[in-house]
Amino acid sequence: MRGVEHIQTGVTNCAMIFTHFAKCILMNSSFFPDETADAKENLGIRAYKLLKIDIIKGIFQPDEKLRMSVLKARYELGIGPLREALSQLVAEHLVVAISQRGYRVAPMSLAELKDIYDARAQVEAMMLGLAIERGDDAWEANILAKSYQLAKLTEMSSSEGLLDIWDRRHSDFHTAMVAGCNSPHLMKVRAGLFDKVQRYRFLWLKETVFSAQALEAKRQEHAALVDATLERRKDKAVSLMHEHLMSPVPIITQVMRQQGVA
Repeated sequence: MRGVEHIQTGVTNCAMIFTHFAKCILMNSSFFPDETADAKENLGIRAYKLLKIDIIKGIFQPDEKLRMSVLKARYELGIGPLREALSQLVAEHLVVAISQRGYRVAPMSLAELKDIYDARAQVEAMMLGLAIERGDDAWEANILAKSYQLAKLTEMSSSEGLLDIWDRRHSDFHTAMVAGCNSPHLMKVRAGLFDKVQRYRFLWLKETVFSAQALEAKRQEHAALVDATLERRKDKAVSLMHEHLMSPVPIITQVMRQQGVA
């Protein structure tokens, strides 16, 4: 009987220990994935992406006050995710925080336009020179593939979807051109400059990409770039790249002046 009693006592003690342990787990959220936190983080990322796109595309104009009530209604998101998004965009210089007065879209200027475009052109041209020195057969093949995909878009309608497709293929083409430099750090620097130039680029895109004449001019520029690069004519390719990347500046300058942005 004593053996049975010992067994029963042991079972009871185990049950009590398990119950206590279960309560501890339920009281301590660290035992479980924080789904609420993940959801909040995802909402913050969503708010950041949506607001950034709208600023780049000019839905919210330079110096425009970003009213929380307007943002909540537009994106159907709460104050928490929106504040997170705004803080990130302040760090990226797309939004300006005004002490005790909320947020505004960062201003645009001709001085910034010229500085960012020149910096990007200098860096990307240098990277192309390195790519010509270091690139292999796979790099060359990728250039040809991306060039072909971009050249297929010979006509554009007024559809913003087609504009996005052209812009994505154009970005992929330029990335392929410089990828042969084999420098992750330079690729990150380039990506950062490209991100900063986006607001200005979109003014150029809307003004030119729906024009068959402008598209043909860009196609010829890209073809000349590819030829010089694959023939390993470094000086020629570097010069063409710099000229190509600076070509939107006069057009953007004109648009900014017409819109009174400058």
